[in-house]
Amino acid sequence: MTAVLRRLAPPSLNQQLRAAPAMTRPLMLDIIDQACRRFPSRGRSERSAHITRLVDAEAWTDAALALIELELPLWQVRRIAYDEGEWHCALSRERELPDWLDAAVEARHADLALALLSAFIEVQALAVEVSRPSVPTVRPAPDPLYQPVACENFS
Repeated sequence: MTAVLRRLAPPSLNQQLRAAPAMTRPLMLDIIDQACRRFPSRGRSERSAHITRLVDAEAWTDAALALIELELPLWQVRRIAYDEGEWHCALSRERELPDWLDAAVEARHADLALALLSAFIEVQALAVEVSRPSVPTVRPAPDPLYQPVACENFS
């Protein structure tokens, strides 16, 4: 049941982020509660304590960057740009690749922290959809009626 709820959580969080005019403490706590798997709920690590201090200080952008670093260790901020009243943020696993080869996840919002967290939620949603099994998958056996046919004429 919780796996089903977790699959539904990222889209609703994304809608909340798009609709929010600015970051608030309740919204940040919702994000931590619903989308963060590595953020300890019981025992507090040094990194989670640092994020909690940033949230308490309402340092939203720094908190968003710290959450990305904690929750998505294989992802990095590829680009942050401000254009026509909106922040455009891109997260990538291969930051050193050219733009046209990279499969970056992009998001935009008028608020920088909300743009970063929107990209974060998109990556989290992708991770839920494309979860890799711990055991390699085996290709299904070919159809028993399938027979390869050679169509070349070597005469």
